[in-house]
Formats: sequence, C-alpha cells, structure tokens
Amino acid sequence: MKNNKAKLLAVAVAMGISTQASAAIELYNQDGTTFAADGHFNAFYVQTDDEINNEKQGRVRMGFLPNWIGFNVTKQMGDLKLGGRSSFWVSINDGHNSVTDTAIDIRQFYGTVDGDFGQVLFGKDFGLYARTNIFSDELLLGTGLPMPSSGGVTFGNISTGYPYATPVAQITYRTPVNNGFQLAVGVMDPDSGESINANQNQSARFEAEGTYATDFDGGKFNAWLGGVAGESNVDGGSISGIAYGARIAMGGFQFTASGFDQEGIAADLGNFTTASNADADGYLVQASYAANGHRFVLSHGENDGSGAIFSGDQENDSIAYFYDVNSNLKIIAEYDMYENAAGQDVDQFAIGAALSW
Repeated sequence: MKNNKAKLLAVAVAMGISTQASAAIELYNQDGTTFAADGHFNAFYVQTDDEINNEKQGRVRMGFLPNWIGFNVTKQMGDLKLGGRSSFWVSINDGHNSVTDTAIDIRQFYGTVDGDFGQVLFGKDFGLYARTNIFSDELLLGTGLPMPSSGGVTFGNISTGYPYATPVAQITYRTPVNNGFQLAVGVMDPDSGESINANQNQSARFEAEGTYATDFDGGKFNAWLGGVAGESNVDGGSISGIAYGARIAMGGFQFTASGFDQEGIAADLGNFTTASNADADGYLVQASYAANGHRFVLSHGENDGSGAIFSGDQENDSIAYFYDVNSNLKIIAEYDMYENAAGQDVDQFAIGAALSW
C-alpha cells in the first residue's frame, strides 16, 4: 500500500510551476473585460542509467514541467479589478496498461480581486511556503532530478533543494509592492482536508512569504523569506518551517542560493505532514551565464529528512544548456547526477525542446 501510494503521488503530483504567462495570447478585450490564453509544451529524449533499479532506459518524456494550457480573465469594475485563472496540466506519457490514458490535473482555479489595498486570491493555487524557492530554480524548463520508473515528470530539485509548493485550496492576501517589498499571507486547507478520515481537531494551515526586488547599476537583486505553521496530520503536534533565498544578476551572470528548515513537513512535498518532531532541511545553489540567446547553468542541491516519496540524504548535481531559437522556442540539453540516501546513483542525459506562449 505504501509503495502504491508513492507511485500515485509521483504521477498525480506531476511537477510544474508557472506564473501567469506574460506572452499570453489576448482573445478578447472590450469594455474593460479581457480574456487571454497561455500554454507550454515540452518533450525530451532522455537516456538514464539507473543504479537504484539496475536498469538503463532510453525514453521520450516530459521534463520538470508538464504541458499546460491556461485561461485568464479580467474585468474592471469601478475601483476594483476582478480576475480569474484556470490552468490544466497534461502528462504526455500514458500509463503502461492503457492506450491513451493521458493524465490531466488542474493546479490553478482561482479568482482575484485587486485594488489600492493589494490583492485577494481565493481558490486553488500553488502554496506560498517555498514558492519562490521553486520559481527561482534555473532548471525549471529543464529536467533536474530523474524519476526512476515514473510515467510522469522529472522532479527538478524537489527533494534535492526544496519541498514542492503543492497547489492547494486557499485564501491569500498580497500587499501592494512598496519600495520593492511585498508580503503575501494565506490560510490553506490542511493536509487532512481531503482525507477519508474525519477531520477531527485539525486546524487550518497558515503560510506567508515576503519578497524584495531592486535594480542597481548593471544588475538586479531579489530576496525572499517565507514561513508556515499548522498541525501534523500524523500526531496532531505543531508543524513549522522557514524557506529563504536570494538572487543577484550582473552582466549576464546570475547566482541563486536558497534553503529551508522545517519540522513536521515532508522534505519533498510541502503540503504533506510527518511526525511533528521530524526535522527536514535542504539547500540549492546555482550559477548561470546568459548571452546572445545562450544560457549555461551549474546546479547543486541537497535535502535531508523524511519525505512523502524520498527520505534521507538526497543530492543532485546538474549542468544544463538552454538556447533561445526565438522568444517562444527553446532547445535544452542537460546532464543530471542524482544520489540517494543509500549511495545509489541515477545519471541522466536529456535533450529536448520547450515551446511557450
């Protein structure tokens, strides 16, 4: 049962993070109402040498992001701007025992109200805790951590640098940006919210994240700090965590460092709770250089702690190359070297393309 649950999680949680695409195609704009669509497609040829399962594979599969299509609507009503987003994330890798068993999951389905006070979001969206850690991953459009024996996505640096900011039902408030600072605070459906067991004595989960961004002569600087508090669905004890990071960019070079430290939260899936006294921590460091449509990335990440899928010391090293054919199409080559808690390795070479609008 435990193994089956892990396999289901690996598929159902098909990883991917996206903000509303800036290059969305506007389909309607009239009388203060807009409707637009955005999307992302990717596929990689991967060659994997898997010491964990003692196998070698050559496959065509998704990378860290599944394919998606998203729809965005806004309507100006006096001093308020009303909006909403729905996005549908699709696996291109069908199940082993079916012909066209394509998985579709809905990671975003929310409404927004914007005004001078900031923004209120209500519905389903990615969590706040460790959100910018994963948004800032230089391998977001690549592959990252190989997933042995998985029909779903690769894992980026989930479990080797940060926990996943799993999409969850929430009500979130964001302040206006003030001198580069912005604060987001939200109440989230807890781990037990959709459990088959009665949700007895379970408190809602609270998450927050503060971000800062500024430009300076020749460069940019970003920093963030987030936190979470709630109760463990395992033993009812208190859970807590902090996630943090910073990025500096100058003259084509970019350096990013992030980390997290938490108790009672799975080291890989941030919405899953563990025993309240179980510690987990990790970090991710990356460097990149971009010029004339070419971008080179070096990445190292580690996690330690109990996870929903991976537990113990996990480590991943990656080198990647991204080439912008144009503003919508990228060609990507990547080599990843993963090591699990038992010292077993999974090495993976991937080459593919990502098309976004």
